[in-house]
Amino acid sequence: MYRPTDLRKDTIIELDGAPYKVIEYAQKQMGRGGSIVNTKVKNLLTGNVLDKTFRNDASIMPADIAHEKVQYLYSDTDTLYFMNTETFETIELPKKIDENIPKFIVEGTSIEALVFDEKIIGFDWPKNVILKVELAPGADKGNSASSTTKEVELETGIKVQAPQFIKVGDSLKIDTRSGAYLERAK
Repeated sequence: MYRPTDLRKDTIIELDGAPYKVIEYAQKQMGRGGSIVNTKVKNLLTGNVLDKTFRNDASIMPADIAHEKVQYLYSDTDTLYFMNTETFETIELPKKIDENIPKFIVEGTSIEALVFDEKIIGFDWPKNVILKVELAPGADKGNSASSTTKEVELETGIKVQAPQFIKVGDSLKIDTRSGAYLERAK
């Protein structure tokens, strides 16, 4: 059981039989009355977001989420295809479950799936991924001190703003939360 003060961003809890992910968290002291915790939680089954306030003495049930390693195979217009790495079973999921999979995950790469009631409800994303540059306008040699950027296309097809010195074939570290360039990977 969680206490309200144990909650943090990305903690997964169970409310009314459904898994919810904490997306915002704020604790307020109420003088002699103790404290309350205001949260914004997202239903991982429906995507609905709601505000939830917990008193300091409340008990919160952690969601029974299993982690299962799956390999991303490919996607089409509205379906994502995965393979369970233990059973080799093919799994088809609607693309709306996570629109970021084709943007940040290269075909053939493994990712942790979140499983609730024997059904995949989402993915445990790494904070950043490394992707190769496929298209980039001419690299300016010696232009590493400049703060100007250019648009480059990565191997998954997404476009990001990167420094002028980035060229085709470079590997870049990309933040999966914002889709922004972080640094050139070593």
